[in-house]
Amino acid sequence: MALAGTGAELNHLTPRPVKGLFGDNYLSLADLDFTQQFLPEVYEKEVERYGNRTVSGFLRMVGAEMPMASDRIVWSEQGRLHIAFDDCTVDNSSATTTVTFVNTSGGDTGVAKSKLLGVGMTVIIAKGINVVKARVATAPGDGTITVAPYGAGNLNALGSGALTAVSLFVYGSEFLKGSGDVGNSIDAKFTQFDNKPIILRDKYNVNGSDVAQIGWVEVTTEAGTSGYLWYLKSEHEARLRFEDQLEMAMIEAVKDTGSTSGSAGASNFEGSEGLFAAIESRGIVYNDADFDAVAGTAPYAPTGLGEFDDILKELDKQGAIEENMLFLDRNTALSIDNMLASQNAPYGGGTSYGVFENSEDMALNLGFNGFRRGSYDFYKTDWKYLNDSTTRGLIGDVEGVIIPAGVSTVYDQQLGKNIQRPFLHVRYRASEADDRKMKSWITGSVGGNYTSATDEMNVHFLSERALCVQGANNFVLLKKTS
Repeated sequence: MALAGTGAELNHLTPRPVKGLFGDNYLSLADLDFTQQFLPEVYEKEVERYGNRTVSGFLRMVGAEMPMASDRIVWSEQGRLHIAFDDCTVDNSSATTTVTFVNTSGGDTGVAKSKLLGVGMTVIIAKGINVVKARVATAPGDGTITVAPYGAGNLNALGSGALTAVSLFVYGSEFLKGSGDVGNSIDAKFTQFDNKPIILRDKYNVNGSDVAQIGWVEVTTEAGTSGYLWYLKSEHEARLRFEDQLEMAMIEAVKDTGSTSGSAGASNFEGSEGLFAAIESRGIVYNDADFDAVAGTAPYAPTGLGEFDDILKELDKQGAIEENMLFLDRNTALSIDNMLASQNAPYGGGTSYGVFENSEDMALNLGFNGFRRGSYDFYKTDWKYLNDSTTRGLIGDVEGVIIPAGVSTVYDQQLGKNIQRPFLHVRYRASEADDRKMKSWITGSVGGNYTSATDEMNVHFLSERALCVQGANNFVLLKKTS
């Protein structure tokens, strides 16, 4: 007989010596609420709340990784083949035929520019759509030249008064019979670039007591594998986070000259040139893209394609690489889908079926993975780095990048010869003695590793690397200005 006052006198709470189901030994939630207080239902499997949380993989898709042994990477990129300027000045107030070359901030001086022009060269001089063709009459190399226009005695056809931002390019030459020593020797022009690797470090720490308290968690990793992790669950995430930062640093890194007191450079942290910095410095930046814009009333007239054509026109002025990859945030990717859909069917009045032989009864395809416009092929993909709310998706200022496919030929200063490299590639420090592409090591006194008297285990991560953006003039950065 159960003792009175203990609650066990109730028939359905009589305990049994074995684990078995009987009519008088179950715990009632209504009576004692025992299961809620002492036996909570614990899910051992971790809920994948945010799906695949890593944002790396972009550089693996578009580039390569190569070792190096120096503190600095130096390469040279070829210059333009033809002679052209868009910043000359002409003073037509006195019907002059003198063209003056302007000093470029951080670039060639007017004197250096004028020395590229020789007597006898035939040039086209233009201000807007007003064009004059002329022959170089004198080229003293002092920052000016005088020209003899064909069919006129002056340059008034360009406009009146002082003219700035006048364009000029050489299209040929003309000499008389029996000409002597003519022509102008021009050395090949190239531009030298450099970058330096940065050292990235991180670590994970766990003390000995926490290691002794075993708690298993079933996880599905970002790599697609599943299983159980003990205290190293956090170490696993620390490694994933560091691997993401290896790529993010190559995208976001900037150089610091140390000219400002209190800056990172003033403390000898020079930084490095990442992808965005390289494109903003040497590439093409297109602001406030609106590729699905329309004008007028129904049926709407799509105007977004005109914006995309502006980018193509700029690419024509550069290397005109035929195949390009678009890495976009969600809004820009959808706007390009809308732009293409508007060209593929009557906008607002028709439907474009892209799969299953255009059957109306099957799936409707409103997305595009690639398209061709003009002489260019574009392959479009979403870039998770621009969408994730803990990376660039938190800001939303960068809408995407256009990256050329293929390789570029450059002169490598260390090798002393021309080499072919992907336009975008990572260089990491490595030698026979040490490979610093991705290092990890353990210190402490826990887990069988005894290197210190501290009751803890430290897992260290280190990498030393830099990004090379070659031919950045062929890259396009899509940005918001507001």
